Amino acid sequence: MKKTDLGLGLYLLAAIVFLIIPIPNVLLDVLLALNIAVALTILFNSLFSKETLSMSSFPSLLLLTTLFRISLNVSSTKLILGTGDPGKVVETFGKFVGGGSLVIGIIVFVILLLVQFMVINKGSERVAEVTARFTLDAMPGKQMAIDADLNTGAINDNQAKERREKLQEESAFFGSMDGAVKYVKGDAMAGLMITVINIVGGIAMGVMSQGLELTEALEKYTILTIGDGLVSSIPSLLISLATGIIVTKASREADMGDLVFLQLFSIPKVMYAVGGSLVFLGVFSELPFIVFVPFGAGCLYIGYRLQTKQGIMNIEDEVTAEESEAEEIRRPENVVSLLQVDPIELEFGYGIIPLADVNQGGDLLDRVVMIRRQIALELGAVVPIIRLRDNIQLNPNQYIIKIKGIQVSEGEILFDHYMAMNPGMVEEEITGIPTFEPSFHLPAIWITEGQRERAESLGYTVVDPPSIIATHLTEVVRKHIDELLTRQDVQNLISNVKESNPTLVDELVPKLLGVGEVQKVLQNLLREGVSIRDLVTIFENLADHAVVTRDTDILTEYARQSLKRAISSKFFAANETTSVITLDPQLEQEIMTSVKQTEQGSFLSLDPVKSQKIVKAVEKEIAKIENMGKTPIVITSPIVRIYFKRLTEDYFKDLIVISYNEIESNIELQSVGMVNA
Repeated sequence: MKKTDLGLGLYLLAAIVFLIIPIPNVLLDVLLALNIAVALTILFNSLFSKETLSMSSFPSLLLLTTLFRISLNVSSTKLILGTGDPGKVVETFGKFVGGGSLVIGIIVFVILLLVQFMVINKGSERVAEVTARFTLDAMPGKQMAIDADLNTGAINDNQAKERREKLQEESAFFGSMDGAVKYVKGDAMAGLMITVINIVGGIAMGVMSQGLELTEALEKYTILTIGDGLVSSIPSLLISLATGIIVTKASREADMGDLVFLQLFSIPKVMYAVGGSLVFLGVFSELPFIVFVPFGAGCLYIGYRLQTKQGIMNIEDEVTAEESEAEEIRRPENVVSLLQVDPIELEFGYGIIPLADVNQGGDLLDRVVMIRRQIALELGAVVPIIRLRDNIQLNPNQYIIKIKGIQVSEGEILFDHYMAMNPGMVEEEITGIPTFEPSFHLPAIWITEGQRERAESLGYTVVDPPSIIATHLTEVVRKHIDELLTRQDVQNLISNVKESNPTLVDELVPKLLGVGEVQKVLQNLLREGVSIRDLVTIFENLADHAVVTRDTDILTEYARQSLKRAISSKFFAANETTSVITLDPQLEQEIMTSVKQTEQGSFLSLDPVKSQKIVKAVEKEIAKIENMGKTPIVITSPIVRIYFKRLTEDYFKDLIVISYNEIESNIELQSVGMVNA
């Protein structure tokens, strides 16, 4: 058996034995001293423990010490009533604490009992009850917080296990404390009753057995009873105080000494106010000068020292902050922060800053917001956040546009000028600085504010600098919107459709197509300027044909055919005959025979010489229709369209290629040329 187990067992066994067997007064003196020592040990452990769980055995200690103290009370009562000599400790407490006066002793004893019972015990009982209730109520929320931290990776399994065990220990501890406080309360009441019994019984024994006078018996046994009550009440008071400290610890992990002094003596203004008040009372009132003025001066001195110390700490904090900033500058850059690539960036020289500065009246930021809104309405795609930043390495009036960190276009403006463009109907030209419009590379001139009104009256199209940048940015975004459409964007679009069409989405994704395959179809549509705003129609069509093929190119063609109303309204006028270019049927047949099918999809494997002939023939027909002032549009059969578009897109990026199945029946077409090679 361990020594600790043996000692605890003897402590408990002694308490039980003392209730039955009388003990000599010398042994009682030793045990009373031991009882006081145990009470002081418990008190100071409670005071200086870092957290409440450091005293997790406190409820059991309360039970053991209460039982031991009551057994000593019973033993001392036996000696008082039996021999009238309970030992030196009890006699000394009765005479010394009471000052040799019966009245003073009774008053001191009653005060101690009232303080213990009415103040400490009652308050500790209430605090323990409330703490136990709130701890148990908060337990499910703390368990969920631990699970959440574990799921997010903030803690590992071992840390989660430790937290759960600590939570269980806390709930068990405060629940036990709620009941254990009742021991202390009952102990105080038992001490009061034992004292009354000792006084009455002692007087009776003194008069009847020892032949003492009533006054002699009253004085002798009352002093002994008071001594016995005090020697039991003081350890009981110490343990009651320890109980109150344990259940009122606000911080679960704090040194109470540091916490008290830090909170009381940390604000210089408080010390100045207290010191000034004490000095004022000592000087201008009848209160003793020799007491209040030194106390006040001491508080003023403490306030001065605190203020000086805080000033030094503030200076040290500033120096530390400056050193940290310098160290941050000297330290190698955090490479991880440089890995982030903005989808769209607009960088500009310092001369264009006023256009983007709201405080200087610039509205470029508002125009950027309108660009995102315009693209969403026109193409049905959400444009990523457009990053605007100044770049001192650029010319003052220069700006560049980047897509995924790579420059794709640039322009230059004159801040105090306007750009005037001739739409072809201007009879009288105006003087200005020659330039090119950055979006479509059309010839233009820069004019001043004074020339603006005259240029507009002559028929020029006059545009201010913010509009030039906004238009250029819009065209760049529209041109690259397909590569800006990420899988996450597609997932967001799918989730948006699912709110109103859950059956459609559940059938399509992921049963028939994955998010990546839907992304490729939408990118194919956006690449040729087809709006994906009508996602319901697109998804309905994909759901119909994905059961047959998962080739995204073929699915794109089916999707285009389902959007023929939108395509026709975009490229063809309603009540006009549109001039178009067609393909020779024999050429279409050659293209189809050159299509190769693989597991990754289909591609066109055409002889390079033949490809060049086709490109030259297309170039010839485009030039013919452009000379007529018309937009070149090529009409093909549905099965050929995608391959012909891929064949020509590297040479004619803006060439419109449409299949017959993508044209509404009420559209009138006129073939003005045929591509054959």
